[in-house]
Amino acid sequence: MKGKIILVTGGARSGKSHYAERLVAALGAKVAYIATAQVLDEEMAARVSLHRGRRPQNWLTFEAPLEAAKAMSEALSTAEAVLFDCLTMYTSNLLFSPDAPATIEGRYLFVREQIAELLQAAKARPATVVFVSNEVGLGIVPDNPLAREFRDLAGMVNQLVAAAADEVYLTVSGLAVELKKIATAIDEEV
Repeated sequence: MKGKIILVTGGARSGKSHYAERLVAALGAKVAYIATAQVLDEEMAARVSLHRGRRPQNWLTFEAPLEAAKAMSEALSTAEAVLFDCLTMYTSNLLFSPDAPATIEGRYLFVREQIAELLQAAKARPATVVFVSNEVGLGIVPDNPLAREFRDLAGMVNQLVAAAADEVYLTVSGLAVELKKIATAIDEEV
């Protein structure tokens, strides 16, 4: 069995997580779920509860607000398919990590390095890995430096994962379109 990487992206409440869950469930494989969210308030607790309620009981769950490559390796040692939800939250966690460098350039390299390690771990075994991520670059330019930095990092992360992915789906209003089939590739490093 050849491994496959799939990216499912879209805006807030576009149906991306639900689509990714159905995609992984359809594989009929032993599934691991890597959760990156940290429950820091009631709103996040409600979101996490919603996601937990949709997941089948037999899926293995790994909590990985940080050290996602390690969680990916552990998940792939026990599962045939992994759902990673989500890259955007993971990027935010890295941005505020105690290990994050003090400069914008340093954080850019730090996040890039962490994503490279995550992708390497995802490719280490012949399994399907589905990454979920928010598309945050379609709105207005944020009015503060931190929000702009986050938007730029999230865009970079999405580009890196999309480049490594076999399939990339964009979800809008609960519908998914496979982008790699219709995309025009430009050979340029992100």
